[in-house]
Amino acid sequence: MSEPSTGKPYGTVLIKANEILEFLLKTQDAPSLAQISAGLGMAKPTAQKILTTMNQLGMVRRDDQTKRYYIGTQMIAYAQKALASFDIAGAARPFLQKLRDETGETINLGVLRDSKIVLIEKLESPTSIKLQSIIGGTMNLYSSAMGKAVLATYTQSQLRQYFDTTKLTPLTPYTITSQTKLQADLKQIQQTGVSIDNEENESEVFCLGATIHKNHQLYGAFSISTPKYRLPKERRTEFVRLLLNTQHAIEAAL
Repeated sequence: MSEPSTGKPYGTVLIKANEILEFLLKTQDAPSLAQISAGLGMAKPTAQKILTTMNQLGMVRRDDQTKRYYIGTQMIAYAQKALASFDIAGAARPFLQKLRDETGETINLGVLRDSKIVLIEKLESPTSIKLQSIIGGTMNLYSSAMGKAVLATYTQSQLRQYFDTTKLTPLTPYTITSQTKLQADLKQIQQTGVSIDNEENESEVFCLGATIHKNHQLYGAFSISTPKYRLPKERRTEFVRLLLNTQHAIEAAL
């Protein structure tokens, strides 16, 4: 059997069904038929026919009382299968390599596992000193740039549970061990989109981090690690710009 063609997409109805799913995914409240039709610029009879078929297939669910549409539970199994087989390292690598080349510093990629960051990719700086992190190693959420970026996405309930089960043990003299100070730090991260590890995880090492997050799904986090002496204020500002540009590029490609 030949490989699928990468040419012009086939099947107008499939394309329109995908547009409907994308619309449902992005809207905060379940939309009505009229809202879907208006939002997509799709004729209401066309939208209704496609939605009826999607409803029969379990791709969407229509609430008969409110006449509003939701993504169907049939899609849960597909989402779980896709996440299980998704290779975030492979998807992010070209962008992280570009970031490494632009900064000349070490770039890390990690994923969340059991309230820790597991390092799954490390692109070494050509002029790097030896850093402690190794592929497969773990970092605390509260002390690492990648970890704090992830913690900043937590709800208050999730954060309380994390604090209830995690002791904020200092790794260096600069590790934040106060819940109040850490929460203030997380609020700053939520505002800027960038987390900072200022010798908190490893002495004399400064890291800037950000999450890879799309459609309410956290895929992981990445960071720029550098000896602190190589990061004056003006260079730090440039690194923040490059970090956020890389984040946006990765998320757009997912």
